[in-house]
Amino acid sequence: MTYNDTLADALNIIKIYENIGKTKCNIRASKLVREVLKKLQENGYVGEFEFIDDGKSGYYNVSLIGRINDCKAIKPRFPVKNDEIINWERRYLPSINHGILILTTPKGIMTNREAKEMHTGGRLLAYVY
Repeated sequence: MTYNDTLADALNIIKIYENIGKTKCNIRASKLVREVLKKLQENGYVGEFEFIDDGKSGYYNVSLIGRINDCKAIKPRFPVKNDEIINWERRYLPSINHGILILTTPKGIMTNREAKEMHTGGRLLAYVY
């Protein structure tokens, strides 16, 4: 199996395992996936996760808590200015204050709410609700 987009693969695995009712899943490791998992954990979408070293790139063992209805990587990774974030929320999220957009910014990976507070833009990575 070849992996072209590790973030898209990780979010797809999380979504599939949530839909079938599993409580744990294994996701191939990368720095981007780790940062996105941290944001998901901070916002209460996944439980604890731990890195397992298998001698290759490793993987994350993620505890699922059943709060994700949908999650996907956004392709292409659209550039977003601070004042345009609300338009992208309307496009990808079902309602106001329901779900998060995950962006990569010059100040690191953050959610749409954090980006608004810090008055920064970036590029869209994913959405979760």
